[in-house]
Amino acid sequence: MNDDVERLLAAHEPQVAELARSVCALAMQLYPDAVVTVDGGDIGFGSGTGYKGLAFVVAPHSKHVTLGLYGGADLPDSAGLMEGTGKKHRHIKVRQPSDLERPELRELMTAVLQRQH
Repeated sequence: MNDDVERLLAAHEPQVAELARSVCALAMQLYPDAVVTVDGGDIGFGSGTGYKGLAFVVAPHSKHVTLGLYGGADLPDSAGLMEGTGKKHRHIKVRQPSDLERPELRELMTAVLQRQH
């Protein structure tokens, strides 16, 4: 990651910070050329520094990490992982490292990336 990300994560409980690092690592694994930005309490992964090119947003909270999926509202989610009521975007609450091993989560992330390219 970068210094901005580490500064943001340093303000959180160690377990949440480590979980956020794992979510970020997965985002980078799937989107290795992503531009990583920090805006407030969010870590963005996109094609540039603006909102328009975002694919994912990782947001650490007190007890979980939210993974925002841009354009997720239109994606099929048979496992029911996504939450939210926005017209375009959805999010997934990651509560433990094993949540990242779910193939449905990776499928949703991959679908977001396929729409961008």
